[in-house]
Amino acid sequence: MNKNDYIIRLETENDYREVENLAREAFWNLSFPGCNEHYFIHVMRKHEAFLPELGFVLEADGKIIGSIMYTKAKLVDENGTEKTVLSMGPICIHPDYQRKGCSKLLLEHTFEKALELGYDTVINFGNPDNYVARGYKSCKKYNVCCEGDVFPAALLVKGLRTGVFDGRKWFYHPNDADAPCDDTEAVEEFDRLFPPKEKAWQPSQEEFYIHSHSVINW
Repeated sequence: MNKNDYIIRLETENDYREVENLAREAFWNLSFPGCNEHYFIHVMRKHEAFLPELGFVLEADGKIIGSIMYTKAKLVDENGTEKTVLSMGPICIHPDYQRKGCSKLLLEHTFEKALELGYDTVINFGNPDNYVARGYKSCKKYNVCCEGDVFPAALLVKGLRTGVFDGRKWFYHPNDADAPCDDTEAVEEFDRLFPPKEKAWQPSQEEFYIHSHSVINW
């Protein structure tokens, strides 16, 4: 791919509906029949943890074909020391532009911006196959876990500089920006604002189930 064919810029309010539709196209039937990522983006922008200064879109051929967003979360060690980190997601690439390096452009661009803003750690839940090439590692490698000493296989950690982690145990505390997505009626009501799409099963949903329910025990 040629970087000169793409433009990366901050999202503006005029982009909101186009970005939401992009998320819908990118995630439809991917993790379960239908999706809720477009609603998640819609409500996330109003959440106190949202970081508009790290909300970027990727343009090609005069249209938005990619989007990435971040919120603030925290790590807490066993002594109660807190560390503010970034929670990445969703990252959306239009199906016509997937597997062309677009997500790499958005991730690397925002990693640089995050460092400039003083952040040194990015955490997200996702398929490791999609992120290890960008420097993400298993949470187990950095001794980062959820409450109860649970190390989810899908919990991925990216240090934006060397020496971020010193071996101590950190507990990940996500924000609750995605809580409204539990309201299925609200998701369905919002979805009706977009053109009809058929909900269906596909193999990626089983892959998502396996990744999202797996933990590392050794």
